[in-house]
Amino acid sequence: MTTLLAFAFVLGVLVFVHELGHFVAAKRVGIRVLKFQLGFNPTIVSFRRGDTEYGIGALPLGGYVKMAGENPDEVRSGRDDEFLSKSKWERFQVLIMGPTMNLVLAIVLTAVVLFQGAEVPAFEDEPPVVGTVVAASPAARADIQPGDRIVSVANHGVDTWEQFSIAIASRPNRDVAIGLLRNGLDITRNVTPLPLPGESRFEIGDIGVLPNVHPHVPSVNPGEPADRAGIKPGDVIVAVEGQPITFASQLKEAIAKRPGQTITISIVRGGNPLQIQVVPEKRGDIGWLGIGIANETKSIKPSAIGAVGMSFQKNAQVAVLIFQTVWGLITRETSPKQLMGPVAIAQLSGESANLGWIALMTLMASISLNLGLLNLLPIPVLDGGHIFIMALEGLVRRDFSVRVKEKMLLAGFVVLMMLMVTVIYNDLTRITWIERLMPWR
Repeated sequence: MTTLLAFAFVLGVLVFVHELGHFVAAKRVGIRVLKFQLGFNPTIVSFRRGDTEYGIGALPLGGYVKMAGENPDEVRSGRDDEFLSKSKWERFQVLIMGPTMNLVLAIVLTAVVLFQGAEVPAFEDEPPVVGTVVAASPAARADIQPGDRIVSVANHGVDTWEQFSIAIASRPNRDVAIGLLRNGLDITRNVTPLPLPGESRFEIGDIGVLPNVHPHVPSVNPGEPADRAGIKPGDVIVAVEGQPITFASQLKEAIAKRPGQTITISIVRGGNPLQIQVVPEKRGDIGWLGIGIANETKSIKPSAIGAVGMSFQKNAQVAVLIFQTVWGLITRETSPKQLMGPVAIAQLSGESANLGWIALMTLMASISLNLGLLNLLPIPVLDGGHIFIMALEGLVRRDFSVRVKEKMLLAGFVVLMMLMVTVIYNDLTRITWIERLMPWR
């Protein structure tokens, strides 16, 4: 039930904001709006105010604003309050306002989330300098080494670990050129990212490189194995049994799987390296040291103005990545398995709602940005497609015939249907019991 309610809320808000943009712009330029509806037919609730009928449809997967005289094949009265009676500039304003409202919503929601403050990984916005290469990983096989500065992925520059992670995540099972700076020399290594284990739903790529960070010990329980062995609060855990440790989860796993065994933990205390031997106590079936474990993080708490500025910057960066992903789909550099449809969005909505309103707003901001940008693509049927057709008409200085426009819209419809089939197929493969019915997978 939580999933359904969260999905209805997320999609309802995004569709309402999008259609509200079209509605307000149409009213502003004097176009008569016949119907404003959330959800697709059949209409289950409606009321009329003035010339406009307001309704809610039974299928909560979209919405629409129906304007007088917007379809070329409709009988037109010739009144000046019809869509096609308006100038191209006025029609452009109506078409552009839907996606614009989604972009504005993404900026507002992101700013609200950022204004709340958060603890984020300390390395996230630092240059991607390799600290550890996972043994037998794609990076290890490609001779990527600790100390290498990653400068590009698939010929796109990356300045931070966050940018690098996103660039790699979108290219599983595809050969990728990684640009490196090693000892002042520019070199290139070809790597094939592998899907992260446990992330089969979205096939997230990984090459096995980690930043030069390590978890620290904020607390030690008196009398527990770690305390008896001499581990102290503030110690930084570098390795366990010679295996580098980057994140708290790795340290927990290394301790948990060695109950009753003597293990050597490499630490840094006050800038000095030390090695401590300790025997994890058996608790149930796992090992236990009695320490707190925390990753290196930093606090972000911007002012209201700062949050807005950070929101613009973050959304601009994500927008670039979205267009790169679209281009990657066209050139087959990006896996189509990463595309999500309504089922996956519903699942993520439910998961985000369970985590709290901050997570839900973050998801809404991401989907709203995607919705706004993708609607601007020059594909007939989408807002961007209609704008593209008007631009072409402006270039040739004449309006296309109804027949030509119908063919262009049909082509756009075919593209969208192919995309819809792909995302629905992806969604179904993410449902375990349905995937079992697919012998080819």
